Amino acid sequence: MSSEKETLVLYPSPGMGHLVAIVELGKLFLGHGFAVSVVTVDATYTTGAASATSTLIHRMSSAHPSLTFHRLPAVSLPPNSSPHHEAHAFDLLRLSNPHLLRVLSSLSQTSSVLALIVDFFCTDALDVAAELGIPSYIFYTSSAASLVTFLHFPAIHSKITASFKDLGDSPLRFPGLPPIPARDMPLPLLDREDEAYKGFLFHFGRLPNADGIITNTWISLEPKPLKVIADGLAAPGGKVPQVYCVGPLITKSHTESRHECLHWLDTQPRRSVVFLCFGSLGAFSAKQLKEIATGLEKCGQRFLWVVRSPPAPKPALAPGGGESAKLTEAPPEPELDELLPPGFLERTRERGMVVKSWAPQAEVLRHAAVGGFVTHCGWNSVLESVLGGVPMVAWPLYAEQRMNKVLLVEELRLAVEMRGYETGAVAAAEVEERVRGLMEAEWGKEIRERMEAVRVEAEKALAEGGSSYVAVKELVAKWKAITT
Repeated sequence: MSSEKETLVLYPSPGMGHLVAIVELGKLFLGHGFAVSVVTVDATYTTGAASATSTLIHRMSSAHPSLTFHRLPAVSLPPNSSPHHEAHAFDLLRLSNPHLLRVLSSLSQTSSVLALIVDFFCTDALDVAAELGIPSYIFYTSSAASLVTFLHFPAIHSKITASFKDLGDSPLRFPGLPPIPARDMPLPLLDREDEAYKGFLFHFGRLPNADGIITNTWISLEPKPLKVIADGLAAPGGKVPQVYCVGPLITKSHTESRHECLHWLDTQPRRSVVFLCFGSLGAFSAKQLKEIATGLEKCGQRFLWVVRSPPAPKPALAPGGGESAKLTEAPPEPELDELLPPGFLERTRERGMVVKSWAPQAEVLRHAAVGGFVTHCGWNSVLESVLGGVPMVAWPLYAEQRMNKVLLVEELRLAVEMRGYETGAVAAAEVEERVRGLMEAEWGKEIRERMEAVRVEAEKALAEGGSSYVAVKELVAKWKAITT
């Protein structure tokens, strides 16, 4: 057995973000002598997903030939009334188990498969790993605080009989965390009768069944929630496997040429530019884009703003009918002259730059000219901001981002809240006040100082002997011991 390749198999849920995140984890373990195989399944419920996945896999394979990819065959999905794509993803992953079993069985003929690592949507795959006697691990890509929330969720479900959407600002209490307003729970969890809610409840309850949980955080950033988990207070019954904090782990840019916005940043004074970017899936209505533009013009600050076309046709937006949304398909290129106020681009061209659809966020946040970040609070964006030492204005849009906002604003104090986000409609005056304050006010300076201290701690965690470095070494030793 010792002559066989020591192989780790990674299995992300559908979606570009999930695939990119788990491949970064795989690249981390490639450096320790493991072969890494990535098993993917296409989101058949989303237009263009298969083509986008193919393009991404080709790019990743070219950049890292030692990574191998296996795509599972398509499956027919049953009818599902939920408006949330997560409900369809749960069906897809459950029905793909037989195909996953065949791939793992085949790999086991020529390799020593030491572990199956899945993201937390994929807990059905734990059954496949158990059938084959393969240790299984959850790769949890967000904060330890949100992990506590989800581990404790079955207990909250049993105590509260109403849907969160009917509880408004009523606080939900989780061990070791600041109270979370019911309305700040992820959208698929707001209606307990929705199939997405039921799916999440099922998968949250299965998280403790893994042999370990690998998280993209580090001990000094979130000591309280990590202690809650270690003390057995997070999950009903107290059973939680060992948590390995290996972060901050962020996606590296693979663009061959330097983006034009980086050249523009080269010409700006140090720490003078506010960067506005809302993730790969965040989108605003045309009305909200105009409010943002007006606020940026009035605040007088330098800015770099990534603008994406509004979703069309308009999907269900924020609770209460707001002006933000989560995209499920790539929108067309934005027509800036139509979306922004007349003359805005010309009036602000000396101090601002608007980029269509995408910018190399990690590189932007590590540029010396960037001094503030208006963000949707996606965890990867938070980590990139920390590594750049850039303070944040929190404008959460979807998924667990509202919970991340609570952590960032109330616990870590690395961000200030963009008021109005909870209704999905933020006024120009609020944008003006928050952006100017982040760059000029005393509270902005205080956040910047705290962020710099956290940045230093993050680098220590990754350095030799640091907590995340040690956690990776512990996993490597554990897996290598299987074959000896």
